[in-house]
Amino acid sequence: MDVESPYAGTVLRWLAEPDQVLAIGAPVGVLASTDAPVSAATHGAPSVAAAPASAAPATAKRRDVPPRTRAYAKEKGLTDAQLDEVPAASGKLMPSDIDAYLAGTTTPVQAPSTGKGFTEAPMAAKQRVLASRLVRGSQLVVPGMMSVSVDWTALEAARAAYKSAGGDFQPSVFTMFAYAVAKAAGKHPVVRSTLVGDSVVRTYAHINLGIAVALPGDELVVAVVREADTLDWPAFAAAARARIDEARQGKDQADESVTLSITNMAGHGIRDAMAVVVPPGIATVFLGEAHWGVSNDHEPRFQRQSNVGITIDHRLINGVGGAEFLNTVKVLAEDIGSLVEP
Repeated sequence: MDVESPYAGTVLRWLAEPDQVLAIGAPVGVLASTDAPVSAATHGAPSVAAAPASAAPATAKRRDVPPRTRAYAKEKGLTDAQLDEVPAASGKLMPSDIDAYLAGTTTPVQAPSTGKGFTEAPMAAKQRVLASRLVRGSQLVVPGMMSVSVDWTALEAARAAYKSAGGDFQPSVFTMFAYAVAKAAGKHPVVRSTLVGDSVVRTYAHINLGIAVALPGDELVVAVVREADTLDWPAFAAAARARIDEARQGKDQADESVTLSITNMAGHGIRDAMAVVVPPGIATVFLGEAHWGVSNDHEPRFQRQSNVGITIDHRLINGVGGAEFLNTVKVLAEDIGSLVEP
């Protein structure tokens, strides 16, 4: 594995030989540095000892950047000069500060470079952040996917009732479906949970529900309805609308407390897909296009229905747990009138 030095300096000597097996946290070398000594032993990385600054000159770096944040910035492609420009929300610069900086930074417009039959241009900052999350997810998540067919009759009837009643409150079918997901999450602690490391399960008292929002240029951000399972129907609808509007202005609201998200592809004619789980999220619900189909009842009949899928992180959620949650979503969505009272 590659281990980045937590501070700048000049290598004076190595304390270990190639291929030597060392204990976690054992020193591997000595540097001369003007930086404050910071151990890299956290998270099981080998450490590097710092010699007195007089031994050799070193390049100065800001001192409020923990090693993991400096490595995170390097992963995102930031130079030391750019890192110096990133403001810290607290006493130390954290990876979340890097994300906020990238999300709010407009990449200078560069003329696309050209070649034989192609052009090249810088990736948008938000997409770089998303790509980093997806790569990390592919390294950690053990995905499992399942789906159910949901009778869409009650949802479309509720939407029609609001429309015929008039007034300013005109919630969409998706908003009603999202409310069913939020209420289902309140009944299933496993989807309000996340993994801390490899052996600790953190369960939140309430669900902070993520909603994927597409932006022009195929960019993607996440709106978050906080403690969604505690809200009554009008409050949820208002909060969802406000957070989605913020997301459409480019504000990505995702953080470590968002364990469950919804991705809605109904408006694009997609009926089935395998959604992606992005850690620390533990599950993603997929909503497909409503269409005419045959019911699964004992007496088959044509009905409006939608395929609702879920991708789970199998490290924490097993098949039965995912199925039980998904079937609760189905029951609540098919009886949406009991929740939204149009």
